[in-house]
Amino acid sequence: MSTTGGGRQPKYRRIADTLREAISAGEYGPGARLPGENDLMAAHGVARMTARQALGVLQSEGIAESRKGAGVFVRSFRPLRRRGVQRLSGEVWGGGRSVWSADVEDRELVVDRIEVTEEPAPERIARVLGIATGDAVCVRNRRFVLDGKPVLLATSSLPAALVAGSAVTREDTGPGGIYARLEELGLKPVHFREEIRSRMPSQDETDLLALSAGTPVMLVCRTAFAAEGRPVEVNEMVLDSASYVLEYDFDA
Repeated sequence: MSTTGGGRQPKYRRIADTLREAISAGEYGPGARLPGENDLMAAHGVARMTARQALGVLQSEGIAESRKGAGVFVRSFRPLRRRGVQRLSGEVWGGGRSVWSADVEDRELVVDRIEVTEEPAPERIARVLGIATGDAVCVRNRRFVLDGKPVLLATSSLPAALVAGSAVTREDTGPGGIYARLEELGLKPVHFREEIRSRMPSQDETDLLALSAGTPVMLVCRTAFAAEGRPVEVNEMVLDSASYVLEYDFDA
């Protein structure tokens, strides 16, 4: 059985488009169960694999999610708008607020896992921080959960010699977080650089972020610089791509 429909886009894509339009029109609301494979096979006269691929498209786009033994449902989670410029303003963390406050509004954010260790710096981290490979770095691993959904894994690395004995080495860094503590140490961040790319997740990332099959992750690597271009932190983040909209607002 052909799945291309005489040279047009594949049938599974057309079925996915139809379902997406129905979701946008409110025919299937948040949390609603979508037609199953058998329903789509009967309605569109396609093979099971084609029906499965159509549902897979919606899952990979973050529109729908599969629940084992129950079917495929419209995703009810509202994506988080990550305001890349506003969240790093000194007015935010300098005022004792988390950089997350620019993103979450009135939603519930929880850091449900945090681990602080001292480790030898791998070459990629040492190169960015301007230290020797193997020099000690303070490593902060966290998982962020929004409205009950894991959305982000973050690993910050800072030169251990710079932050020794400070609140940066504790699980609770206090109001304003790491950047406020760096300012107290005379290492106020004055410039940030973020690099963004995407890939498919590892199995550990899939498990920790509770990702639906086929969902890619976004990788954001942020470097914080103090005066005179001195790098003081590298933060490697893994984001559930279906949970985020990245927003960058700046003047021409």
